[in-house]
Amino acid sequence: MKLRMKLNTPEKAREYFENKVAFTTGPGELKHVMDTGESPAIIDVRSADEFALGHIPGAINLPGSEWPSFKGLSKEKLNVVYCYNIVCHLAARASYFFADKGYSVMELDGGFDTWKDFEYPVEKGKLEEAKLGRAA
Repeated sequence: MKLRMKLNTPEKAREYFENKVAFTTGPGELKHVMDTGESPAIIDVRSADEFALGHIPGAINLPGSEWPSFKGLSKEKLNVVYCYNIVCHLAARASYFFADKGYSVMELDGGFDTWKDFEYPVEKGKLEEAKLGRAA
């Protein structure tokens, strides 16, 4: 079977990339925003165990079973949501869920693995704190 690349329409491409830019951010962009003093709510939707091993500084842990609590999310500012890596769709599902309930969200492209690949700061916390939704 031969793979064929189909010519897309510029209008659909523009619409797709306009949405991508509006609803995703990269690790470099997030770190820059954090370094300039802005403080979006950073929501880590990975397991409490993974969160305790390391997370983006200031992130709140909100695993799937706790999404309905909206703990740590803000309706007054942007919520940046992330999960494990570029192939994980957990953050996309969470972002859809939160947006459906009226929260402004962006997904972090590449997740926590890409954040670490750039050697950006990582916080570690106790498992008990992660389960309470508090960053160490």
